[in-house]
Amino acid sequence: MAHTSPPDGPLRIGVWLAPQHTSVAELRAAWRAADSLGADSLWLWDHFFPLTGDPDGSHFEAWTLLAAMAADTRAARLGTLVSNYAYRNPDLLADMARTVDHLSDGRLILGMGAGWVERDLKEYGYPAPGAGERVAGLIEAVERVDRRLGRLCPGPLGELPLLIGGDGQRRLLRFAAERAAVWNTMAWRFAEGNRVLDQWCARVGRDPAEIERSAFVTRDQTDEELRRLVAMGVQHLIFQVGHPFRFDGVERALRFAGGWRAGR
Repeated sequence: MAHTSPPDGPLRIGVWLAPQHTSVAELRAAWRAADSLGADSLWLWDHFFPLTGDPDGSHFEAWTLLAAMAADTRAARLGTLVSNYAYRNPDLLADMARTVDHLSDGRLILGMGAGWVERDLKEYGYPAPGAGERVAGLIEAVERVDRRLGRLCPGPLGELPLLIGGDGQRRLLRFAAERAAVWNTMAWRFAEGNRVLDQWCARVGRDPAEIERSAFVTRDQTDEELRRLVAMGVQHLIFQVGHPFRFDGVERALRFAGGWRAGR
């Protein structure tokens, strides 16, 4: 797995599609539309039940959807925000990621995290460790993914950069400082997490510029709010979009990003 510096370039705009209260046909239409609009990245979450609305409403699994997304789209990077390391054997996850990377012609970003949704764990028969144990498990899982990727034939087509999601200040952000190519958190948590991530980079001897900073935003955030996030260091704005998958906020953000690129 390559943990290299993300390429220098403009502000990126991503779309995170919630795979709940919808159908596979609607999801496929949504990610094709977002790709055609010029979104830089497309994402799914890795949960087993809806997180909002009817808790027993329709829902679909992330990695099988991601394979279809890889085949349906042409330009955007894609991945999960984020895969819970505990849901799949890490060696199997490496193989799945390599395969999806080939389906996407090398566009996969491997997003990984420590997990937090108790219902997912309980109903699917996974243990529910404490926060410290979860981060330790994530670190071990990333190491296993790395080893397996080095043994697979063929290997990934692309760089397969590692994205770490979360903002635990003592262990998770230290691990992100050591290993991540991309870091992600919620917009309202970004400022504090970004500051701590920079501190950990200084402590572990990592150039903080090597880690792309991304944040979740919503479709109704104003241009002024987006500007503040960019001023704080966000390089990749990822819009949370649920059914019925309206992209007006994303289109506005793409125009905003164009103006930002032009220095306005």
